[in-house]
Amino acid sequence: MHTLAEGLRLPTNGLDYAILAIYFVVVLGIGFMARASVRTSLDFFLSGRSLPAWVTGLAFVAANLGATEILGMAATGAQYGVAVVHWYWIGAIPAMVFLGLVMMPFYYRSKVRSVPEFLLQRFDRSAHLLSSVLFAFAAILIAGVNLYALSIVVEALLGWPQWVAIVVAGLFVLVYITIGGLSSAIYNEVLQFFVILAALIPLTVLGLKRVGGWDAMSDSLTKQHGGDFMTAWGGTGIGDPNPLGANWLTIILGLGFVLSFGYWTTNFAEVQRALSAKNLSAAKRTPLIAAFPKIFIVFAVMIPGLVAAAIVPKIGTPDSDLTYNDAIPLLMQELLPNGVLGIAVTGLLAAFMAGMAANVSSFNTVFTTDIWQRYVVKDRPDTYYLRFGRLITAIGVLASIGTAFIAASFSNIMSYLQTLFSFFNVPMFVVFIIGMFWKRASMKSGVWGLVAGTAAAMINYFWIYKGGIIDIPSDQGANFVSAIVGFVAGAVVMVVVTLFTAPKPEAELAGLVYGTESPSPDEELEEADRAWYRKPALLGWGAIVLAAACYIPYSF
Repeated sequence: MHTLAEGLRLPTNGLDYAILAIYFVVVLGIGFMARASVRTSLDFFLSGRSLPAWVTGLAFVAANLGATEILGMAATGAQYGVAVVHWYWIGAIPAMVFLGLVMMPFYYRSKVRSVPEFLLQRFDRSAHLLSSVLFAFAAILIAGVNLYALSIVVEALLGWPQWVAIVVAGLFVLVYITIGGLSSAIYNEVLQFFVILAALIPLTVLGLKRVGGWDAMSDSLTKQHGGDFMTAWGGTGIGDPNPLGANWLTIILGLGFVLSFGYWTTNFAEVQRALSAKNLSAAKRTPLIAAFPKIFIVFAVMIPGLVAAAIVPKIGTPDSDLTYNDAIPLLMQELLPNGVLGIAVTGLLAAFMAGMAANVSSFNTVFTTDIWQRYVVKDRPDTYYLRFGRLITAIGVLASIGTAFIAASFSNIMSYLQTLFSFFNVPMFVVFIIGMFWKRASMKSGVWGLVAGTAAAMINYFWIYKGGIIDIPSDQGANFVSAIVGFVAGAVVMVVVTLFTAPKPEAELAGLVYGTESPSPDEELEEADRAWYRKPALLGWGAIVLAAACYIPYSF
């Protein structure tokens, strides 16, 4: 297991601990207040579908802005340089817009409580059960990554052994999610969004000041790593070497299409926030509202990683006792005075709780409604499933504590996350996208597409890449290739199986396949006015134009 370098103990004092204590009291208070609104299982799992778009939109982006995002993307910046922007402007914004404009109407109209439940309606029980099991397993693994990321920070703050930090933090999150359900998680995520920004902005500004500004940092890193380190596209020609170990084709197809769309459109930890919105219009606006802060958050996570690489030129190499994951704790120790340090530590803990809460709350929903209620214990009163949802939340947190130790074996947790996404999210995406746009896709093609996509991605990573059959320069490059292989394999198998099996009756496809939508009263806006900011299409195009404008300086 990675142990934080001894020199990274943070010089915290009573003021820092006071700020931290106040935050934890507020978080638990929100949990107890949310408990009053939890009367049914729908309240617990989807907040009774009652939340406004601005709340679900901020929760949507905060659920993704977990400790893995902050520590992992800073680590990616320190390791690969400015290429980290690809995970945002290519690997997030287009897929978030697609989710809001194209896919949310299918999700929301069908009244599903989870992403796998949509597969039950579109395909059959076997596709539904397999996708539920795969998603539940992935959610626990990803929640464990958040726990491990938090343990790095707590070890720096208190000097606790990582296993103690993992256990204590996991139990704390268990309390506030079990008490207030999804509403507690979402309202805390809104709070956490602002606390996270309050932590990252001073770190970014002081970091740039420490290295003499952007130009001085760029000159230093260019001398250390070459000119391609400070450009997004430099050296990405097919066959050319670059820090990321991926060419423009694998970046666009592997990250920009397969991994990105696979994550943002089928990851229930994100989609669940939109499903809790009060009407279809609010559900469609949720990812679009989230896309705007997502455009700029890249600077707050990339720049600290670049600063860390400039301050410690050998970070992440065998010649240093610091791994890439240590970039953020290093800058916190080097740059922040007491008080601000307390805010920064609180922000990272908030990020951890947002990320873990998102995965645990999606896990308890899928396990309870898609596995337990559907296949194990049927037709019980709603109060039974509400109690079981709280119980399985506790089990999920305990399982996450176990999987946190798996994440500890990776020097860059973002590489580990991308590996998980290529295994679990990409196969689900190919099944969704084909089933949603091709009426002929048969009921049996869904489950076989999932099996083929998952198996192909794992074979490519563990056998072809790890076995050295094909030389891929980096883990991230291998993840992009695994995603493409998984997508293509799943799609081909779905087409072949469809040719030999019966399609779903067309009468049962209304609202589940593009072009067969049935009118829904939820499409009528509940708000009286139709201002521009309430129109999802305008918000979506605005996000794309703004992201494109941000990308111009890095395109040359």
